[in-house]
Amino acid sequence: MLYLKNQHQFFKHLIVGPLVLSVIIPLLIMDIWTEIYHRICFPLMRVPYVKRKDYIKIVDRAKLSYLNVPQKFFCMYCGYGNGVIRYWAKIATETELYWCGIKHKKDRDLFPPDYQKNFADYDNENDYKNKYAVKN
Repeated sequence: MLYLKNQHQFFKHLIVGPLVLSVIIPLLIMDIWTEIYHRICFPLMRVPYVKRKDYIKIVDRAKLSYLNVPQKFFCMYCGYGNGVIRYWAKIATETELYWCGIKHKKDRDLFPPDYQKNFADYDNENDYKNKYAVKN
């Protein structure tokens, strides 16, 4: 059984576990769709492929001897889920850079994404043209 501090956690896990595991369905659908997009569009846009293995690690934590079987399973599940989302985010970042490498307008309610630090400054036509060699 998973490491439980008390009996109440067991009942919480009985409720939460199926919901956590149900996320595999949208993850797999989105993963297949994103990979099709990645493999078709990136070569056409001449954007280098994103290496999947750099983002998704599944079995490394399952090799830890101090984890029991359910813990190893959930470590693998979370490794896939969080890794594949990071992988998609990198693919989305490269797509955004290709189509619109411009920072968002400064807004106190928006935390600017780190990946946009090298994008052209918002409302700076010269920066945009210099970075992306836009020719009229």
